[in-house]
Amino acid sequence: MSSNHAAFNLIFRFVENYVSPVAGRISAQRHVMAIRDGFISAMPFMIVGSFLLVFAYPPFSPTTTWGFARAWLDAAKHFEGQILTPFDMTMGIMSIYICAAIAYNLGKHYVKSHGLDPFMCAMLSLMAFLLVAAPKTEGALPVDSLGGTGIFTAILVAVYCVEMMRFLKAHNIGIKLPDQVPPMIKNSFDLLIPVLVVVLTLYPLSLFIQSQFDMLIPQAIMSLFKPLVSAADSLPAILLAVLIGHLLWFAGIHGAAIVSGMLQMFWLTNLGMNQSALAQGAPLPHIFMEAFWTFFIVVGGSGATMGLVICYLRSKSAHLRSIGRLSIVPTCFNINEPVIFGTPIVMNPVFFIPFLLAPMVNAVLAWGAMKMDLIGRVISVVPWTAPAPIGAAWALGWDFRAAILVVLLAVVSAIIYFPFFKVYEKQLLEQEAQEAQKASGEASQQAA
Repeated sequence: MSSNHAAFNLIFRFVENYVSPVAGRISAQRHVMAIRDGFISAMPFMIVGSFLLVFAYPPFSPTTTWGFARAWLDAAKHFEGQILTPFDMTMGIMSIYICAAIAYNLGKHYVKSHGLDPFMCAMLSLMAFLLVAAPKTEGALPVDSLGGTGIFTAILVAVYCVEMMRFLKAHNIGIKLPDQVPPMIKNSFDLLIPVLVVVLTLYPLSLFIQSQFDMLIPQAIMSLFKPLVSAADSLPAILLAVLIGHLLWFAGIHGAAIVSGMLQMFWLTNLGMNQSALAQGAPLPHIFMEAFWTFFIVVGGSGATMGLVICYLRSKSAHLRSIGRLSIVPTCFNINEPVIFGTPIVMNPVFFIPFLLAPMVNAVLAWGAMKMDLIGRVISVVPWTAPAPIGAAWALGWDFRAAILVVLLAVVSAIIYFPFFKVYEKQLLEQEAQEAQKASGEASQQAA
C-alpha cells in the first residue's frame, strides 16, 4: 500500500509541478482564449445547421418500405435544396463566423492597451478571409473553402489581421484625424491603412499560390495540415488527449476545457469532411469529434462518472448515497461537478486509476465500434448538455445503436469504478461509525 501511495505522490507531483503550470499558461494565453471563445461564439450556427442536415438525409435505408420512412425519404429528396439552404448558410460557411468571432475576441484583449475596436478587427478579418478563400469566379463567390476546409485559414487570418492592427497602433502608423471627429468616423479611417496592408500582403500571396499550385490558400493550408488532421483522428491521439485532460482535472484544473479548446479546430474540420461525405453518399471518414468526446468518452461528464453515480445510489455510506441522489439528474446532462467535488474525486488517490481508466476504456470501445461500422459516425453538432444516449443518437443522425452503446459504456464505467468505490465506501463507513460513536458518547455525557 505504501508503494502505491508513493507512486501516486510521484505522479501527482509531476502533474502539479510540470503539467499544470504549462496547461495554465496555455489556457490563459490571449490567442488560445480568443480561438476558444471564437469557436464557442459560432456554435449556435453550427448546432442549428447540423440539426437541419438530419432532415435532408433521413436515417433510413433507401429501399425501406415502411410508410413513415418512405414518406420522409421522398419529401427530403424533393425538398432537398430548400432544407439544405439554412445548412449552407450556417455549417456550410462556418469558417466565416469563426474568423470574425476569433478576431473580435482577440481584439477585446487589445482594447485598453492599444485602443483597438473589436468590431473593426472582425470586419477586417472577414474581408481578408473572403479575399483569400472565396475570390470571385465567373460572377459568383465559391463556397468550397468557407466550410470545414477553411477553418485553419480562418484562424491564421484572424490572428494576422488583429496583430497587424496592434502593430500599426503601437507604432502610430495610420491616418490622424482631429479629436473633434466622431468616434465611428475616426474608427473607419483607422481601418484604411490595415485594409491596404492586407490587400498588399495577403492578396499577392493568394495570387502566387493560385498560379504556382492551382490552389487557394485554404486548400494549400489544408494540404499542409492533412497529416496532422489524420494523426489527430487516430486512437493513440484520442487516448493521449483523454489522459492529459483527466490528469489536469485530477489536479483541480478544468482539463476538458483546455483540451477541447485546443482540439476544436480538428473536430470541426473532421465534422465538415463527414458532412461533405454524407452529402456525396460516400463513407464517413472521421471519428474523433466533440460529440464523440462528450457522449461516448466522458459519459456523464469528465471521468465518465455516470457509472460511479450509479454505484453511489445504493451505497451504505450516507455521504456517498446523498451525493448520488444529488448528482443523478445533473450527470444525465453531462454535468458532474457535484460528484467530482462532492466525493471528492479531485486529488483523491482512491479514484486516481478509475478516473483515468474509465474514459480511456470508453474511448477504445467506442472507437472500435465506429471503426468496425457497428454504429455510424458523427455528422452533427449537438449541445453538450443533451442527455448522453439522446445526444449520441442525435450526433450520429439518429442512429439509435449509439444510444445502446452509451448505456453499455455507462455500465462498463460502473464496473471499473466499483472496486475503488467499495474501498472508499469502507473508509467513509469507518469514519461515520467513529463520528456516530463520538456523538453518542457526547450525548451520554450531557444526559449524565
